[in-house]
Order: sequence, then structure tokens, then C-alpha cells
Amino acid sequence: MMPDLGLVDARFGRIWSEEERSYVVSTLAAAGYTFYHYSPKADRALRRDWRQPHSAEQTAMLGRLSAQVRATGMRFGIALTPVGSTHPFDDQARADLARRVADLDAIGVDDLAIFFDDLRGDMPDLAARQAEVVNFCAGLTKATSVYTCPTYYADDRILDVVFGERPANYLADLGRLLAPDVQVYWTGEEVCSRAIGPAHLARVARELGRKVCLWDNYPVNDGARMSRFLHLRALTGRDPANAVHISGHALNPAVQAHLSCIPALTLPMLYRQGEDYAYGAAFNDASRHLLGDDFAARLQDDVLLFQDIGHERLGARAERLRDRYAGIDHPAARDILRWLKGDDIMTDEEVQTQ
Repeated sequence: MMPDLGLVDARFGRIWSEEERSYVVSTLAAAGYTFYHYSPKADRALRRDWRQPHSAEQTAMLGRLSAQVRATGMRFGIALTPVGSTHPFDDQARADLARRVADLDAIGVDDLAIFFDDLRGDMPDLAARQAEVVNFCAGLTKATSVYTCPTYYADDRILDVVFGERPANYLADLGRLLAPDVQVYWTGEEVCSRAIGPAHLARVARELGRKVCLWDNYPVNDGARMSRFLHLRALTGRDPANAVHISGHALNPAVQAHLSCIPALTLPMLYRQGEDYAYGAAFNDASRHLLGDDFAARLQDDVLLFQDIGHERLGARAERLRDRYAGIDHPAARDILRWLKGDDIMTDEEVQTQ
């Protein structure tokens, strides 16, 4: 069984160029993906400055993106993170939300998402206020589907450490109060889950009162720690039997657009092949399809260095890698060279200001 597959472009770090995003859209559409949700943390008009409209230039770019995504047959969505709208959810918040939802509708969205991830959660009646905001937006939008991401979007206790202790019965209350057709993103037992299985998903569905849409934090590599690695290997630890327990499965991509497509192509393979899926063979197939035999063979030899050793421990091997990929005329090779140079390495300060 093949679930609804998508990309939730919701990471920290630099925003992809139009050329990069266009490549990702066309590549994933050809592989069978069905939706693309745009919500990079660095887009301030969707997050910290959400009450302000996008500039004319940004609006035109999003219009072009919407047209391209829809032309491939995929659904296009935009996610708004309305910081400060829940407490208080007053007349001003309602007016600002109504205006911004109208702005996004005018761009052209099939899916509207309202996100509360990475926001403080130790506030009174959190689930009720968040559900009220989502339901309000759902009643206004022309989009045919509405998604949300809770503040506590995983079982992982690190969320309680960073954003405050989660309220008792938060997930059950949120599910009970949200409109029945709102889809809820969920990352699993951890923020970056090493494994996701049917038993966990069935338990969350019972608690929430609906199937979740998986927000799979792979191959994402944002933040001060993860940006020092390139996540290239095929998907592992995702049970094909998950398909009956979810409404969809979306990957959160890496900073490197072209390289992200290698593991992204293995997601439909996982569901299509079921018990016959082998992640090594899937990586070989995806990388050869996208890069050609020679480039893919080089990358296979160096996966350990990129994904496990990491930027800071490469030492003298960094120069060899630069020489090894400098002669390849391919955007994915330029992704690697940019990373080796340190251009995509992030700091804690960069994350905290997005």
C-alpha cells in the first residue's frame, strides 16, 4: 500500500533558490510524490513576522512555485506559524489571521497548514487555544485540506525540556477539539526518529482520534549539530506496514536540495517493495538514477565520511574530497563542495533567530 507522499520544506537554514526548488518538485513528482508544503523557518513572513505580507517579489515567487507544483499533479501547500496568536486569541489575532489566510489563498494553495512547532507550550488551555486558531483558519480558507503541527509533535521528552512541560492530555484534547478533517503532523517517538513502527502509530491515532501524517525528520540536517553531516543513505527503520496507520508520509529535506532527492527517492521504493526493500540497494538505485553511474559510485564510497564522520572530523580527507568532486559538473557535486567549504554549516544563533 502506498500512502500519500510529500515534502514538508520546514527546516532551519538558507532558503532554496527557485532553481533548486524547481528541481526538487519535478524530481519528486516523477517519483510519485503527491504534495509539497512550503514552510522554511527562514521565511519570516510565515513565522516571526507572520502578520506582515510577503513582498511583491516573494509573492510572485510563491505564485510560480504553486503553478509548477500543481502542473505536476501534486498539491501545493503553505504553512503559517502564527506566533502569539493563541494567547490571546482576540479580535486583532482573528483579523490578522483572516488577512494572511486570504493572502495565501490568493497565491493558490490546495493545502493550508497552521504550525505550532518550536513554540513555547507551557501556557493555559494550550490544546483548546490551538484548536480554536486552526478551526478558525479552516473556516476561512479556500484550500481543500488543512494541516496542523502541534507544539508537542513527538513523544520525545526533549520537547518538554526546551518548550516547557506538555499539558496533561494535550494530544487527546487537541484531537477532540480540532475539526474532524484537519490532518495532524507527527514525527514519531523522537524528534528525529530512528525507527517508526505500526504499534506506535496505532497508539497515537487512538489518542488523537485520527491517523497522523508523518513528518519524517530525514534527511533534514539543519541546526548547529546536524548541519555538519550530509544525510544521504536510503530510509531505514520505517516499516512499510505503517501505510495503513497514517494519512500521509512527508520528508523534511536537507539544506542541500539536490542531495536531498537521493534519500527522498527511496521512500516510494520502501512502500512499493515492502518486505523486499533493502536500503543499500535502494541507495544505489536512487543515486545512479539521479547522478549517473560514476558519480554514484564515488558517493557510495564516501557515504561513511559524509554521514557518519562529519565535517569537523574530516581533517586532511577534506582536501581529497574537494579534488574528487570538483571535476564533476553536476548540481549535487556543487552541494557537496559548498558543504565542504563550510557554507551550509549552521550556528545555534542562526536557528534561534529564524
